[in-house]
Amino acid sequence: MRAFREAVEAGDTDAAEALLAEDVVFTSPVAFKPYTGKAITAAILRAVVQVFEDFRYVREIGDPDGRDHALVFTARVGEREITGCDFLRLDEDGLISDFMVMVRPLSGAQALAEAMGARFDGILEEAQNRSA
Repeated sequence: MRAFREAVEAGDTDAAEALLAEDVVFTSPVAFKPYTGKAITAAILRAVVQVFEDFRYVREIGDPDGRDHALVFTARVGEREITGCDFLRLDEDGLISDFMVMVRPLSGAQALAEAMGARFDGILEEAQNRSA
């Protein structure tokens, strides 16, 4: 999904948000329960762009004309190097309907959980304001 990749790499969260379906389901690498909806998913994306340092996609897997895509990335969270993957599924309109992220190693996932947890009240507030 080149458009999403280019938006994220450019730090253009508005362009990335425009590619999300209204009812997108976001599955976090550090939270048990998925989040549903464009507003919360976009708010999480905006926060993670601030948390990740030296972020870059290193590989794209999937049929360019298909509905399922995997974008492998590397980044840093504080002192922790992480490798991760964004798994994206497109709906019939070409919008992201399912967005699951996985990261490794465990120490990187823990650093990510801590950094995002510190921002989560703001993430929820932003999502509520955008939904209203």
